[in-house]
Amino acid sequence: MTATTDAVAAKAVPDWRGGFGRLWTAAVVSRFGDSLRTAALPLLAASLTDDPLLIASVTACGFLPWLLFGLLGGAVADRLDQRRAMWAVDLVRGALMAAFAVAVAFGHATIALLLVLAFALTTLQTLFDNAATALLPALVPTEALAAANARLMTGQQFAGGLLAAPLVPALLLAGDAVPYVADAATYTLAALLIASLRTGAPDRPPRPAGSTLRKEMAEGVAALRRDRPLKWLCAATTLCNIGMGALIATLVVHVTDGRQAGTAGNAAYAATITAYAVGGVAGGFLARRVAERTGRIRAVALAGTAQTVCLVLMGTVPVLGASIAAMAVFGFMGTVWNVNQTTLMQERALEGMLGRIAAAFRTLAVAGAPLGALLGGAAAAGWGPHTPALVAAALFALAVASLAPLIN
Repeated sequence: MTATTDAVAAKAVPDWRGGFGRLWTAAVVSRFGDSLRTAALPLLAASLTDDPLLIASVTACGFLPWLLFGLLGGAVADRLDQRRAMWAVDLVRGALMAAFAVAVAFGHATIALLLVLAFALTTLQTLFDNAATALLPALVPTEALAAANARLMTGQQFAGGLLAAPLVPALLLAGDAVPYVADAATYTLAALLIASLRTGAPDRPPRPAGSTLRKEMAEGVAALRRDRPLKWLCAATTLCNIGMGALIATLVVHVTDGRQAGTAGNAAYAATITAYAVGGVAGGFLARRVAERTGRIRAVALAGTAQTVCLVLMGTVPVLGASIAAMAVFGFMGTVWNVNQTTLMQERALEGMLGRIAAAFRTLAVAGAPLGALLGGAAAAGWGPHTPALVAAALFALAVASLAPLIN
């Protein structure tokens, strides 16, 4: 690992005024609504069926568009004004959520509708996320990227986990459609905030004559393959995402011990994801400090090792308190991983290619999540509701081992 590759940027913080403050607010508001929806959807699915594989299929379908459209979303993000792409996507997602809320309110929700919704939202997300990753370096200087990523992720975890997740059981008592109405409203507000940015169209080198989206997508994959640290980090993240797919898709089954979610199950599930968010917020405050002491790649490896231990605890000690404590540490280390992974990508990407490199990274990394979700559902159905955590632990251990070539 060279000093250049693993160097941590000088201490700097982004300016809250202007673009970054509005982007941060939009991201936090949107995450609040998304967390209401993502916490409520598994509970809705569990109320419609007691088949763990069907419940896990909702999560799997939410990852599938990354395999189909992820590279395309990155290529488009490098061509368009990222700000305009982001607010347009949020308006469409807000309309979809409003329509879904109406369906839930009138009792028309089905597993099939949940699958369609998950697929549609993630299809739009492939453009939004790649555009957001590419937009941030235009709003803050390079030396402030680590702090900006940490603040974005910390704010999102706080809003999504500490504010939104505990509200879900209460909102569901007010009406099954309430979390989805709130999500539609936050998408609309986020769109207005992003539309108010005054960044202008990004400066990009002219595209070569005859350049096509297919060629540009291939360029993103090739650039990722040539960059040794990003290539190995992508491989590690892919393994982790298979494990995360198995864990998250069956978490509601894990905390309810395989029973259909009722009032007590809803509260246990909310407590578990709230613990994850508490840990994630704490990790956001310390992620940069960890990297300053160890370097970015070593910080990621340390985080993955700790997460493996947490997953083993969850799989071997089937007690709610143990799961809550493990998920708190798991969330802390997850933010340490994500902040340093994203910052390293933004620091190393070639000019005008960040959207495509980010898309190639995400597409390959997310590719295993649908498989992981189905694997987790099958493991829970065949060997019990706590087995997916152990499957995830094995995959996280392999991910940490795959980072060895980058650590001297």
